[in-house]
Amino acid sequence: MAGHLIRRLHQQSTQVFQARSQAAGLDLTSVQFAALDAIAWQPGIDQASLAATISFDRATIGGVIDRLEHKGLVQRVVSAQDRRARQLHLTPEGEQLLAASRPVVEALQAEILAPLSPAERTAFLALAQKALGLG
Repeated sequence: MAGHLIRRLHQQSTQVFQARSQAAGLDLTSVQFAALDAIAWQPGIDQASLAATISFDRATIGGVIDRLEHKGLVQRVVSAQDRRARQLHLTPEGEQLLAASRPVVEALQAEILAPLSPAERTAFLALAQKALGLG
């Protein structure tokens, strides 16, 4: 069944991410990487928009940001437009960790899809995007 295969692929992807990140000495989960990357692309993004951008649960994104803030990687700033909203920015340490982790994350993508030929990888990515309504 598709759902079961997708779950297994997710598990495999997460395991590869954790193993390669730890081997590289990076203290970062895949969700934390996605959050840092999205904040780097959209400095000042608020938590709700970040959750939507990385397709993560709005109720638990706060915990992810709490951990990143505790590690000194992200800072929250009260929005000038909406005092209830917190804008997110990478700290210099967050920028350094993101820069160090990008090559590791890019390299592990090939490992996740290693059983597929280059043409199959391209087709798989196109189909996955289509299934998610992204393409």
